[in-house]
Amino acid sequence: MTLELQRPEVRIGPDAIDRLYEICERAGFRRFLVISDRNTHAVLGDKVEKGLSGRGWDVQSVVFADEEEVVADSHHVLKVLLGYDTVPRTFLAVGSGTITDITRFVSHRTGNAFLSLPTAPSVDGYTSTNVPLIVEGIKKSCTAHGPLAILADTGVLSSAPRPMIAAGFGDMLGKYTSVADWRLGHLLWDQRYDEPIALRALAAADSCARAAREIGSGTPQGVAGLMDALVESGFCMTDFGASLPASGAEHHYSHCWEMKLLQEGRPALLHGAKVGVATVMVAALYDRIRGISRGDAYDLLESSPCPDRTAEVGKIRRAFGPMAADIISAQAPFLDLGAEAFEGVKRKILERWQDVQAVAAEVPPADRITELLALAGAATTTQALGLSEEDVELARTSAHYLRPHFTVRKLTGILFPVA
Repeated sequence: MTLELQRPEVRIGPDAIDRLYEICERAGFRRFLVISDRNTHAVLGDKVEKGLSGRGWDVQSVVFADEEEVVADSHHVLKVLLGYDTVPRTFLAVGSGTITDITRFVSHRTGNAFLSLPTAPSVDGYTSTNVPLIVEGIKKSCTAHGPLAILADTGVLSSAPRPMIAAGFGDMLGKYTSVADWRLGHLLWDQRYDEPIALRALAAADSCARAAREIGSGTPQGVAGLMDALVESGFCMTDFGASLPASGAEHHYSHCWEMKLLQEGRPALLHGAKVGVATVMVAALYDRIRGISRGDAYDLLESSPCPDRTAEVGKIRRAFGPMAADIISAQAPFLDLGAEAFEGVKRKILERWQDVQAVAAEVPPADRITELLALAGAATTTQALGLSEEDVELARTSAHYLRPHFTVRKLTGILFPVA
């Protein structure tokens, strides 16, 4: 069953900012709080502020002008709250994912609507109603709300830094493995699933794959198509009511790296850049599944022992330290299986091996994912991201603990317990 939500208006084109003024005029919006960073203020925020003020409207702004890196955390949320005068205002998020997340959270908590003005086609979370907010060093998903409209100027999108455009492309390629994982979860773990939404997510990924070279060149047509696909991916999540259509094992790897970098005080990496590289790694797991016959699967499952709960909890504690308690709680359906239930999971895997193979066959080979990323100018290896062998090993062995979903990583963990 899917959720029917009122969709925000979407305008992607050279007239997007003109449409902003039309919406505000029609809706009677007359007071605004414009939120941006020093880069997005320069490319769009200043223009929007002047355009609103020139119409005689009341405009205030919060610009993160003195910071090299803006993250969606309690510090930046407080800065916006301190810049807000408590008068009812329409919030405008001028920026990409981080600025949008901060704005959606503060506007929600202050009871104000917001509009999203993306400055880069870098993420698929513009339509989201949740915020991944960092609180005391731990990433938490917080309830917020979606924008009334998403208004993306193609000229601004095309002038975005190429790494941000490439990151959006990487995020979209991740839909190939996220949808496959979603299908595996439905097939082997009875997770809720919606085939029409899955097909929409894959169609959005396919449209980006076909335009990889144009996207990498930053053409207006290429970035407009990428932005459209990112918005569609966001709608897939909101229509389903969960992130499964767009977030699988590749996102778990990305989250794992993000948390480790944060804990160690290392510079953050673009979300989509991490997802793109992780998609190569997860596609390689599907490559491996495609090479296993039913007979081989039988032999592997026969020798696969039920995971020891104490040992698994120990791995989680070593990998995630102070966050372990929440992760252990989320993993309870897997940790508490017991020998009899685990044997039932193995039987289901074997009985449905042909279907498992069909899911794996739909995932592009890892080499093809690598080729597409390269065409779009995106990173293709963990080394290119500056990740260490320790970072990579942590994701390989422990990222699957971060979410209670059945993915190809869970499957390979059963088939190859020492992997």
